[in-house]
Amino acid sequence: MNEEELGTGGDRFPPTRRSVIEAVASIDAEERARALESLCAAYWKPIYKYIRLRWDRPADEAQDLTQGFFVGVLERELLEKFEPKKARLRTYLRVCVDSFVSNEDKADRRQKRGGDIPHVALDFAAAEEELGNAVMDPARIVSPESLDEFFEKEWLRSLFTLAVEDLHQLCLARGRERTFHLFEAYDLEDHDKISYDQLAKEYAISVSDVNNALAWARREFRRISLERLHELCGSEEEFQREARAAFGSHEK
Repeated sequence: MNEEELGTGGDRFPPTRRSVIEAVASIDAEERARALESLCAAYWKPIYKYIRLRWDRPADEAQDLTQGFFVGVLERELLEKFEPKKARLRTYLRVCVDSFVSNEDKADRRQKRGGDIPHVALDFAAAEEELGNAVMDPARIVSPESLDEFFEKEWLRSLFTLAVEDLHQLCLARGRERTFHLFEAYDLEDHDKISYDQLAKEYAISVSDVNNALAWARREFRRISLERLHELCGSEEEFQREARAAFGSHEK
């Protein structure tokens, strides 16, 4: 199998993928909708958890505020107002969330909001379970530095979760379900690491086949992750910084 069949690998960045910042300004309504959907898919869970912790809101109120924020992204054209030279997109959005919640408090608005948000399934129950499983010091989480770190980690978790699902769909489309299961068992499971020998015996394949399958899956996961990351950055410079932070040192 050659490099082309394996997809982008090594230390190269993937082909440029149009960012949500550019796409929301498109005259194509479908492209604008896809951009907003990508933004919502990547950010709704970090924003929900952030509101729960930073603003100490009960689950039902945090859900309403999260939905209201994304309605506001559309109504107030927040992405069009973003200036990449001044901040990272995720920093800008976090500041916008703070402003939104603060303004909601001042206006004492508590009405339930309708579904004018991008078509993304918001699994609040899963987000609550993740919050419950997280080990956090309540005394530390309220500091600005800790909140920024928390939001960054949750954003990366969201990005990688989406990339794993994309990889799963790719494997299904290519008839490589076994490859995904190997990747899931070796790289994603929380239990003590299983060996290549154990996987080879379990799936009745050679250790070399396990190695090749995992190498392909990891390359595709990295490629997919970087493509999604590129879409969620406000500039090429931001993408380069975020990619190095997420994956270490790479060269374009």
